[in-house]
Amino acid sequence: MYLSLRQLSTFREVMRSGSISQAARSVGRTQPAVSTMVQNLEEQLGFALFLRSQGKLTPTPEAYFFLEECDDILGRVERTERSLERISSLQSGKLKIACHPAASSTFLPSILTKFLKNRHDLEVSLIMRSSDVIEDLIASQQYDLGFSETPQSRTSIRQTDYDLECVCMLPKGDPLATADIVTPDDLDGRPMAALFGEHLSAVQTETAFRSAGCHFNKRIELRTFLPGVQLVAAGACVMICDMITAYSHLKQAPSDEKLSIRRFSPHISTSVSILTPGYATQSIVGKAFICELHSAVKKMQDEIHDALK
Repeated sequence: MYLSLRQLSTFREVMRSGSISQAARSVGRTQPAVSTMVQNLEEQLGFALFLRSQGKLTPTPEAYFFLEECDDILGRVERTERSLERISSLQSGKLKIACHPAASSTFLPSILTKFLKNRHDLEVSLIMRSSDVIEDLIASQQYDLGFSETPQSRTSIRQTDYDLECVCMLPKGDPLATADIVTPDDLDGRPMAALFGEHLSAVQTETAFRSAGCHFNKRIELRTFLPGVQLVAAGACVMICDMITAYSHLKQAPSDEKLSIRRFSPHISTSVSILTPGYATQSIVGKAFICELHSAVKKMQDEIHDALK
């Protein structure tokens, strides 16, 4: 037996209106077409749904039972249609995001806040993990999207890479705050905060000082640049850090507490990436958030470059 949704909805309308003619007007079909559809439905079911007498229809007990089943089936279909419509309009869905520490405090939450506005049924899981852990979470399809330092290319991950310029963060009022460019000569021997020795940014920074014949005074070693912002503010050190940390500080700190951020030469960079599983199809909501994240990275680069002019 095959019953179509049109048959069920037409039968329900006949029951609600109490007449073939009224039901035909409601469903936008001719009266003979509705009458034929009801008769075909009865033949398929194997029992009468209506008693017919002098042009009037009287529902049988079986018709009332069948109506309950129709209401249940059509109700589920209608709820499903509404859910799919909300998914297609980004009003509903689920998204699991893994983010590395530098972007987790301000940068990515600010993007997510904007993205979630007026999308009350959109569910998001956001965790902070180290970049190497994020890589594995994405490769194993445990999370939909990762934002991390750029990993080595692998087939189980799709990635979009961004090369971000590192900047020099100085205490407020530092004599170098007015310099167009800060160099190793300017920082020769000054106490500095830097990441652990094997991190690429630390290697590049130490190499820049060595090449210039300057003393790289690594007073404070960090796992992430975030604590370094407070140390710079306290005058304990200066720091050559990633763009995201500097940008997050500029967006978050009150105007009278903003640190000085200047361009550093020679060029030192960090690379970050948007990661998605290589063997999974991206959801609609995932694709939309990636577009927002991509735009936010470009906007950050533009705003930082403007601030360094």
